[in-house]
Amino acid sequence: QVQLVESGGGLVQAGGSLRLSCAASGRTFSSYVMGWFRQAPGKEREFVATIYWSGGSTYYANSVKGRFTISRDNAKSTVYLQMNSLKPEDTAVYYCAAKRYAPRTTMVNEYDYWGQGTQVTVSS
Repeated sequence: QVQLVESGGGLVQAGGSLRLSCAASGRTFSSYVMGWFRQAPGKEREFVATIYWSGGSTYYANSVKGRFTISRDNAKSTVYLQMNSLKPEDTAVYYCAAKRYAPRTTMVNEYDYWGQGTQVTVSS
C-alpha cells in the first residue's frame, strides 16, 4: 500500500509563493506517475501538474504553466509543487496523487492513490 502525505499549505497574499510537499511511502516508486490536483469549493477536482518519478518529465495545466513547478527528490521519496505568483483563483485544497504505471494522465479517476489534501488560500 502507498501512503501520500501533503504539507506546506497555508494563507498567502496574491503574488506570493508557497511550496507544497508530498511524502510518499510504502512502495518503490520508479514506475509511478505523480500528480498534483486541486479542488475549490463547489467545483470538481482538477489537474494541476504531473511528473514521472523515474525520468522527471513534467506536464502542466494551462492555468498554472509558467507559475508552478513540479519536481521530485528520489532520495527523500518526496514530490514538490512550487507555486509562484499566486492568484486568488488558486485557492483550493491541493491533493497529491500516484498512478502505478505510465502513461501520465490528467484524469482524476486514473490515479490509484491519494493524499488527504492541504489547504491553500490566496487573499487578494
